[in-house]
Amino acid sequence: MRRILYLLPVLIFVGLTVLFLKGLTMDPRQIPSVLIDRAVPEMVLAPLPGRGEDTGLSTADLKGRVSVVNIYGSWCVACVQEHPTLMALKKQGDVPIHGIDWRDDPEQGAAWLKKHGDPYQRVGADPAPGRTAVDFGVTGAPESFIVDRNGIIRYKHTGPITPENWRKTLLPIIRELEK
Repeated sequence: MRRILYLLPVLIFVGLTVLFLKGLTMDPRQIPSVLIDRAVPEMVLAPLPGRGEDTGLSTADLKGRVSVVNIYGSWCVACVQEHPTLMALKKQGDVPIHGIDWRDDPEQGAAWLKKHGDPYQRVGADPAPGRTAVDFGVTGAPESFIVDRNGIIRYKHTGPITPENWRKTLLPIIRELEK
């Protein structure tokens, strides 16, 4: 029994060391999502004012073609950094980009898009408390999801989309899903 008491601190130390070493190999920007390979959460979001023919965003809109769903807000500093990339992606036309204006007054969200440009095919308003984004497992904006043609979430990107991570990570996933 005494031997066990002497070995217990050593075993705890070894166990913690293994856990810490494992943690050092992980990318802190990669936040796992339980929604990967699951259907997009059910939603019917109202449109932002002043977007013409846009009728908002619903689960049904995310079926039939691979698409990107981008969570943003007019209050989000990193969204301003990401926005030029989204505008360039809209011009390229590789994939439809849909937006969810999260925890925002719809009027402010619409004004933000008018000021910075509108890269979205469809936009849904998800005002505070932002229940739809919570259903997506969003922890902060911007976050983006690649959705396959069957409405299944295949990838979650946390943080701003940059030309580099678009080219190296997101676009190859989209191309594979389009096959």
